[in-house]
Amino acid sequence: MILYPAIDLKEGRCVRLRQGDMAQATVFNDDPAAQALSFEAQGFSHLHVVDLDGAFAGKPMNAAAVEAILAAVRMPVQLGGGIRDMATLEAWLDKGLARAIIGTAAVRDPDFVREAARKHPGRVAVGIDARAGLVAVEGWAEASTLTALELGRRFEDAGVAAIIYTDIGRDGMLKGLDFDGTRALGQALSIPVIASGGLAALSDIETLLLPENRTIAGAITGRALYDGRLDAAAALSLLRKAA
Repeated sequence: MILYPAIDLKEGRCVRLRQGDMAQATVFNDDPAAQALSFEAQGFSHLHVVDLDGAFAGKPMNAAAVEAILAAVRMPVQLGGGIRDMATLEAWLDKGLARAIIGTAAVRDPDFVREAARKHPGRVAVGIDARAGLVAVEGWAEASTLTALELGRRFEDAGVAAIIYTDIGRDGMLKGLDFDGTRALGQALSIPVIASGGLAALSDIETLLLPENRTIAGAITGRALYDGRLDAAAALSLLRKAA
């Protein structure tokens, strides 16, 4: 079980949104690289980064901030937002990114995901972001007609390293993770599933570690960590004891 601290980038700064609404952005740090270093110093082993502007624009928009993060930390970094073609994906991998997360393009161009996963084994993940049961795309601004499970099943034989499943309605709301939805996805798929959206407190970490949630491979935490609602040392201690 890996706990990923999240850095969401908007106009070069670390922010957190509520339910994916760009108009409801709270700035937590003007220096993303410093924030990444802080997470590494706290003992986190992996980092989750999202280029929010890139997700809407369909191309990287916070490249300088991401590059500064990659130069600052030694821990593996996974990045989503604006990765919609092979050239963009490979450019990031060449710059030291550990894993690229494909979201909108997984719906629009599934063959791209399969080709990327084949060419770069272990370094391609699919981001599945759902609102009211349906996958959202274009920075969560548009709804598709696919369910999370339907999208996940598209890539069962593709060699995708992980699926990051986000319940948009919970994201940034500190209501707790969608354990039922994430667990069901993990049980139905052979691909490791990472939970995202709403992690609120240490009790969520305890729930993640229950035997019935063994199909959940990790979780992403954002606002709770920035707000101080989740104590990093306590959360990481729980995970070490359970390992």
